[in-house]
Amino acid sequence: MSLLAAAIPSTSSHFSAPFLPSFHMPRKNLTAPLHRIRRPRPFTVVSSVPDPAAGPVEYTPWLIAGLGNPGNKYYGTRHNVGFEMVDRIAAEEGITMNTIQSKSLLGIGSIGEVPVLVVKPQSYMNYSGEAIGPLAAYYQVPLRHILLIYDDTSLPNGVLRLQKKGGHGRHNGLQNVIEHLDGRREFPRLSIGIGSPPGKMDPRAFLLQKFSSEERVQELTSSMNLFVNQYS
Repeated sequence: MSLLAAAIPSTSSHFSAPFLPSFHMPRKNLTAPLHRIRRPRPFTVVSSVPDPAAGPVEYTPWLIAGLGNPGNKYYGTRHNVGFEMVDRIAAEEGITMNTIQSKSLLGIGSIGEVPVLVVKPQSYMNYSGEAIGPLAAYYQVPLRHILLIYDDTSLPNGVLRLQKKGGHGRHNGLQNVIEHLDGRREFPRLSIGIGSPPGKMDPRAFLLQKFSSEERVQELTSSMNLFVNQYS
């Protein structure tokens, strides 16, 4: 069974969970030359299986990217819940995010035995594809193994929706990623509900509003177990 098949049901799933505690990652110099990066490389892990006759299993990597805006100005805002989820995943799995590549802050590690890249694009929300597209190409990550995590105003606060594929739903960051993946939409995504603007509040102001302390009471960890139960 593939990781995706185990993680994502045939129809989209909704489940409720509170938001994460914050893990702030300092921004690095994104203009530094990437002279250490020489050539594309497949990113895989070989592991043994119970049946020796079956031989080793090569796990296909995942690229897990949270969408958001870099810098202290946007830290803790509703629009940055994708960043916070990725920070949490990295902290829980002991993955250090200290590499700058393709306009991204990233870490390389594994969840269980499955190799993962955890990514926070630093190109700002509306240009997230400029980071994710080149990374997916460089590490040869198949489209079905690119998981995007982002905010969703169409869902109630704290509700998650997991889908195999879909459109951009007027989310500018997601739309830009699709554009940089040659218009392909067949990749999984986890959208995190942040609610909708109250009354006549400006939508942009709502997105850039910080969460209240009540919205951050408990940790969100159980959802990511969906992605480590099976391998690809």
